[in-house]
Amino acid sequence: MAESPQAQSKIVVPASQPMVAVLGAADEFLRVVERAFPTTDIHVRGNEITVTGEPGEVALVDRLYDEVVTVLRAGQGLTSESVERMVTMLRTETGERPADVLTLNILSNRGRTIRPKTLNQKRYVDAIDKHTIVFGIGPAGTGKTYLAMAKAVQALQAKQVNRIILTRPAVEAGERLGFLPGTLYEKIDPYLRPLYDALHDMVDPESIPRLMTAGTIEVAPLAYMRGRTLNDAFILLDEAQNTSAEQMKMFLTRLGFGSKMVVTGDVTQVDLPSGTHSGLRVVQDILDGVDDVHFSRLSSQDVVRHRLVSDIVDAYGRWDAQQGDVRRGAGGPGSPGRR
Repeated sequence: MAESPQAQSKIVVPASQPMVAVLGAADEFLRVVERAFPTTDIHVRGNEITVTGEPGEVALVDRLYDEVVTVLRAGQGLTSESVERMVTMLRTETGERPADVLTLNILSNRGRTIRPKTLNQKRYVDAIDKHTIVFGIGPAGTGKTYLAMAKAVQALQAKQVNRIILTRPAVEAGERLGFLPGTLYEKIDPYLRPLYDALHDMVDPESIPRLMTAGTIEVAPLAYMRGRTLNDAFILLDEAQNTSAEQMKMFLTRLGFGSKMVVTGDVTQVDLPSGTHSGLRVVQDILDGVDDVHFSRLSSQDVVRHRLVSDIVDAYGRWDAQQGDVRRGAGGPGSPGRR
């Protein structure tokens, strides 16, 4: 049996670029590349990287280091995780360059810059720029809410909108609000706390009370949106899987002139009472094909938390699929099961 043809490429890193930035401390990034391309031989000498192996794999490594140098030239540091994501993006064979994804700056605050970290995240951010209503649907940790919040703050700073409205349904997960101590605001605060946390990352904490007092930033339960028309605003609905179909319709029809809406949620984590249909699930069929409405779908590949989160999401997805098969075998599609 004839051996597959071998190819060789010599990559010359510009002298202006330190090799430690390209290879990582203690060759950390080089180890990532070697694991991602196990059939290739990668040899480094001085500022030259020689790659030998199957032609397709050698070409990918060549492109990868071109992207690495481009990212470093833009003044952005690399991590092992970002190198891994660049490899994933290159293997998806799309037209977008990994360097374009990783160097897209959305917002900078207190020396910290918020950027998309995966191809789907960049497409989600681009969709928010292009469409009036965008749905960001995906599992925990994919940056749905965080990136939408960054776009909201960016729009406010650029004076594209006059205010930001952040909302989410106050679903009673285990405890009834009436039995919790405190005022109404103290009772609903735990439901809204994740929005406050993200906001503090993007706006100077000292200015948040002033902006909220002036109505420039509003954080409120979804029920407070009823009867309003929201003009010149960036409106973010979080945890939308916990809206009913009626609540989703109510929210979407609040849209006023000069406004933009982003709706985020995870249809695998519905906390609604049994028998109540998730508005986020239903709306995908209702608004499919409607002009200026876009659905961005993120997956476990877009999780940017600890690497175990992606594995956990995938494991639960397999378990849910197995349970669905069991239920269909036991009682058909009409049998009761997990929401």
